[in-house]
Amino acid sequence: MKKTLSFFAAAALAASASVPAKADILSELLPNGFSLVAGLLGQGVFPTSANFTTDDSVVFTSRVDGTQIAGNIFVPTNVSGPRPAIIFVSSWGLNEYEYLAEAARFAEEGYIVLSYSARGWGESGGLIDTAGPKDMEDFSSAIDYLIANYNVDASKIGASGISYGSGISLLGAAHDSRIRAVVAMSTWGSLVESLYGQQTPRQVWGSLLVLTGKLLGRMDPIIEDTWNDVSNHRNIPAVTTWADERSPLKFVSQLNTNKPAVYISQNWGDNLFQVNSVFNLFNQLNTPKHIDLQAGTHAMGEIATMLADGNSHVWNNAHRWFAQYLKGESNAMESQLPVGMKVKFSSNGYEQMAALPGSSAKTQTYYLHPRNLIDNGDLSTSPYTSWFPAQNTINSFSDTLASTQIPLLSQMLEIVDTKVQSNIPLISMNTTQAVVFDSGKLSSTMKIRGIPSLSMYIQPWYDTVQMVAYLYDMDSSGTGTLITHAPVTLPAAKSGQLTKVDMKLVGTAYDVPAGHKVVLVVDTEDLLYTQPTWFPYSIDFEFNKNYQSTLTLPIL
Repeated sequence: MKKTLSFFAAAALAASASVPAKADILSELLPNGFSLVAGLLGQGVFPTSANFTTDDSVVFTSRVDGTQIAGNIFVPTNVSGPRPAIIFVSSWGLNEYEYLAEAARFAEEGYIVLSYSARGWGESGGLIDTAGPKDMEDFSSAIDYLIANYNVDASKIGASGISYGSGISLLGAAHDSRIRAVVAMSTWGSLVESLYGQQTPRQVWGSLLVLTGKLLGRMDPIIEDTWNDVSNHRNIPAVTTWADERSPLKFVSQLNTNKPAVYISQNWGDNLFQVNSVFNLFNQLNTPKHIDLQAGTHAMGEIATMLADGNSHVWNNAHRWFAQYLKGESNAMESQLPVGMKVKFSSNGYEQMAALPGSSAKTQTYYLHPRNLIDNGDLSTSPYTSWFPAQNTINSFSDTLASTQIPLLSQMLEIVDTKVQSNIPLISMNTTQAVVFDSGKLSSTMKIRGIPSLSMYIQPWYDTVQMVAYLYDMDSSGTGTLITHAPVTLPAAKSGQLTKVDMKLVGTAYDVPAGHKVVLVVDTEDLLYTQPTWFPYSIDFEFNKNYQSTLTLPIL
């Protein structure tokens, strides 16, 4: 096993350090954190208890090609008869020792818990399959192994994982009907959207995944080839075929046929698996389901609280979910509505909803009006009706102060209410690289819940262009707090031709206070995303009473 500290583990430990903790939580965090690091170095440090036994020598054979898959198992000793079982699948960059702390907690509750390294990682053989067909066969082989070797109730098997492991769990439940419950944390709906949403390569996360695969795993060459194609907007139909086969959304009908109970935890600032495609997946599920949404970036909150005492809303719900659907126990999960939303930077608990906000939700539509020599453009509740068309132009010569800021870190720190902020008046002064629109002062709090949408008429002046839209909450001092954002790329733009661009911003839950303004900023780049060209280009934003550019916000 490569003796290199995984980026994800290091970041999770940093996240843990940033979360306020009581002394008893810290006393759990330190040994569990060291246990995770030791596991990455090939040394499993197992919790001990009179209530379970452990075995670190688990190896089972994949039925697809004979690959040896390495794992470990916790078996409860304080119960008799066939037991419910949980399968944990490792995250990208981690191994079979990732879930030791949580596996022990479940074993104390009477579950047999098998954890394994996905192929290509840790001590498992083979090449990384990126949640592909071979991973599905490995997953079913894990179920076979459990049933053949332990006193498992075959009708009460669940699966769980964080990040990569969550996707394999969902896909595995679609392919194998023996899985009756899934807990998927920081998961994805569409891998196409995760890599290339709105035709924009995810530069930071895509590059990080490839680098981690090279350093810590045994990567199939097709993974780097695919990422290179995505980064250069090449062979997209082939990329889509490859990625669809690894997307739970592609197999939602099979999930609905098999009907496992599905619990999902997702973070608003997850810029690897942004929430929009997870919303789409959740909305299409007709199985028992629940989703919790909260601040933070990809996987860090789940790993950090797992390394602490596990006493978090998400992990408590994970235990309740398995107890309800694998043991048949009544618990607090039953009193929760299917959707729980934690509003960003709010001290209140999770808002409970019967469903995710969708097309039938209440909306606030703003019409984009052009800026002039002395003022920003307007977000108006009335259409642009002037007889005189107008035009605002920006170029791609440089970036602006509108930004998602430090990739990964800025979103991770939102867990502790550290906001991503920019000075809106300074952005407004840069009229050559950004166009800014603001509303009037709000007379009451605006509760944004769901996925904002933006429709713009532009005239690109190159054959490939990119725009990044940022939605801000601006206070009386001009400080803007980032609510959400999104990129869109036109890799085959028609230079000089009027073009309508429809885009979705990343879903969010945010309250804009009374007296503040809603601000929309559009520029041409952000560190998170691959720029389509280094050649400078310009974009005209067109305003005409015959075609309206709009921003639509889902609100309560």
